[in-house]
Amino acid sequence: MNILIIGSKGFIGSHCTNYFSSKHNIWQCDVVVDYTSQNYTQIDAYNADFSDVMQLQKFDICINCSGAASVPDSLKNPQRDFLLNVTNVFKQLDAIRKYNSDCKYINLSSAAVYGNPKKVPISENHPVDPISPYGVHKKMAEDICKEFNKIYNIGTCSLRIFSAYGEGLKKQIFWDLHEKVKNGFNVDLFGTGNESRDFIHISDVINAIDVVIKYCEFKNDIINVANSEEILIKSVVELFYSNYNRDIKFKFIGKNRKGDPINWFADITKLSGLGYQQNVFLEKGLNNYYKWIQEEA
Repeated sequence: MNILIIGSKGFIGSHCTNYFSSKHNIWQCDVVVDYTSQNYTQIDAYNADFSDVMQLQKFDICINCSGAASVPDSLKNPQRDFLLNVTNVFKQLDAIRKYNSDCKYINLSSAAVYGNPKKVPISENHPVDPISPYGVHKKMAEDICKEFNKIYNIGTCSLRIFSAYGEGLKKQIFWDLHEKVKNGFNVDLFGTGNESRDFIHISDVINAIDVVIKYCEFKNDIINVANSEEILIKSVVELFYSNYNRDIKFKFIGKNRKGDPINWFADITKLSGLGYQQNVFLEKGLNNYYKWIQEEA
């Protein structure tokens, strides 16, 4: 297949590129300067035009890994978040409509669209009620996918990714935990520790994308991407710090960050029905991430 990966230099995009390049013909698109990669197109970060890249080749699949991916930044810069997560999705799909109408489109959405769920595990039918600009904009991007599927018959699928982590990610909880111990072995953390998340290693995110490409119908599908395992934050902090050969004390200050949900726990019946199986479990995944961090330091 011919696959276009937009946002190919980012966390998920780079892993997609590495994985699918051994199986398919890959074209890359991002804002980063790259003079060496084959089939690479650089676009303007704030005035992206996807018309040229969509006319390079008849693509079978377009995976949109681009966009902003920070709840705190979306609170500070909502206009930037809207541009990258909503406007650019519309531009990409409109370019597909004009020049590559048989291309199927995978939109990387987020569990942030659910906000604080009324019940867990969270199925795709659960009401959406985002509590951050990031979550609102991800929901708007899903609606744009619905628009182009229903009106223009473009094959679309939105993946609501829960708490992805792994090698290459220099932000979010585990990177922050590592950064905090640089200044000493007493660490203060937001929340109570009883908040929960449903973690998924980056290699399993790519695994999920692969089964979606193979088996999804692309009829404006909405699919949770997680492992259907609720983990308390205090438990995962202890597990991550167990990799360090020193005694690290941590405590929770009881104050939650604005925009952060309390509990996340996914129903992945749809994803499992397509053939997804978890390959990297949390203890091994965190150990791999710890080793990567040590190499980066």
